[in-house]
Amino acid sequence: MATARFRVYPAIEDACVESPEDPRIPIRLADLYPLLSQAYEDNYVWLHDLEDDRILVSPDLFEVVRAFAECRPTS
Repeated sequence: MATARFRVYPAIEDACVESPEDPRIPIRLADLYPLLSQAYEDNYVWLHDLEDDRILVSPDLFEVVRAFAECRPTS
């Protein structure tokens, strides 16, 4: 099975690097989750290296993730 190749890089106009101490780069979740999914499924080492890193998410995404975590699937 062929593996999809993804490239992630910020668009210059979307970069919100405010200072050298604040190197945030915006990325759409739609661009990020296929990468994370593939890295998780294929057990990529770099994903394990970064698993203790903290990320900032929007309040909306936080609420959805929190609600999803509390849900229990039915049989």
